Amino acid sequence: MNATLLAVALSLVSAGAYAAAAVAQSRLAGRTDPSTGVLRLLGRGAWWSAVGLNAGGALLHVAALNFGPLTLVQPLGALTLVVAVPLGARAAGRRVGRTEWRGTALTLLGLGALLLTAGGSAPHETLSLPEALGVGAATMAVVAGLGRPGARPGLRHAAASGITSGVASALTQTLTVAVTDHSGGPLFSWRLLTVALLVSAFAMGGLLLSQTAYRGGLGAPLAVVTLANPVAAAAIGLALLGERLQGGPVSLVLALLGTAAAVRGVVLLSRAQARNTHPAAPPEAPVPGDRVPSRVVIGSPRRADTAPPAGVPEPLPAHASG
Repeated sequence: MNATLLAVALSLVSAGAYAAAAVAQSRLAGRTDPSTGVLRLLGRGAWWSAVGLNAGGALLHVAALNFGPLTLVQPLGALTLVVAVPLGARAAGRRVGRTEWRGTALTLLGLGALLLTAGGSAPHETLSLPEALGVGAATMAVVAGLGRPGARPGLRHAAASGITSGVASALTQTLTVAVTDHSGGPLFSWRLLTVALLVSAFAMGGLLLSQTAYRGGLGAPLAVVTLANPVAAAAIGLALLGERLQGGPVSLVLALLGTAAAVRGVVLLSRAQARNTHPAAPPEAPVPGDRVPSRVVIGSPRRADTAPPAGVPEPLPAHASG
C-alpha cells in the first residue's frame, strides 16, 4: 500500500472515531446544565468516553499526516459529519431522512473531487519556530474574537473549535515530520518543544470549545467545525508548507466545484440534523385550574350597522313584567 492510500485509510478510521466522539459529546451536552463548569465534567464517565474517542481519532489523524499532506488529509475530516448522521439517528432511535442522504451524497462527491486535486506526496516541509509562534498568536487572536459575547455563540464557538483543531493538525504534522526525519535537526529542541505545547493547548481548546458549541444541538455546530477545520489547515499548508494542488487550471476548477458540492452537502446535513434536534413542539395542554375564557353566543349575531359605537357598553336586556 502506497503512502496516499495509507493516509486515506487512516483518515477514514479517524473520521469514524471523531464522529462517535461528536455524538457522545452532543448527548452529554443535552443532559448537562449550561452553567456546569469544566471541573464537573471531569467527574463524568461520558466525558471521558468522548475524550478517549477523540484521542483515538487524533492518533490515527497524526499517523495519516505522516503519510499525506494537509490538502489531502484534512478534507477527509468532513467524513466525520457523514458518519455522525447514521450514528446520531441510531442514538435518537429514528431513521436517516431523505435530506440527510442527499447531503451525504453531495459531501462524498465533493470530497472525491477534492481528493483528485490534492497533492499525493508525503510531507517534508516543517514550520520554523517564528512561523509556529506566528500561527499560534494569530489563532489565539481569532479565537478571542469569536469568543466575545454576542449572537449565535454556538456557531462562533464551533468555528473557533474547527480553527484550533485545524491549526493543531498543521502543527502536529510539523512535529511528526521533524521527529521521523532526523536530518531536519536535533530530535529535542526549543522549536519542537514549543510546537508540542501549542498542539496540546489547541487540541484541548478545540475539544472544550466543541463541547460548548454542542449545547445547541449537533447538526449546525458540527457542520461549522467540519468546514473550518480543513480551511485553517489547508491555508497553513498552502501558505507556509509549500503544498500545491496538482493538475493546473483544470484541477483548480474541479477543486472549486468539489468544494461547492461539499459545502452544499454539509449545509443540507446541518439543516436536517437541526430539525431532528429541535422538532416542532406540540401544542401545550391547558393546565388544570387555569381559567380559559369562553364565549357562548345565543341567538343570531348582531348586524354590523346596528352595533353600538366603540367604547359604549351594550344596554342590559329588559325583563318582561309578570
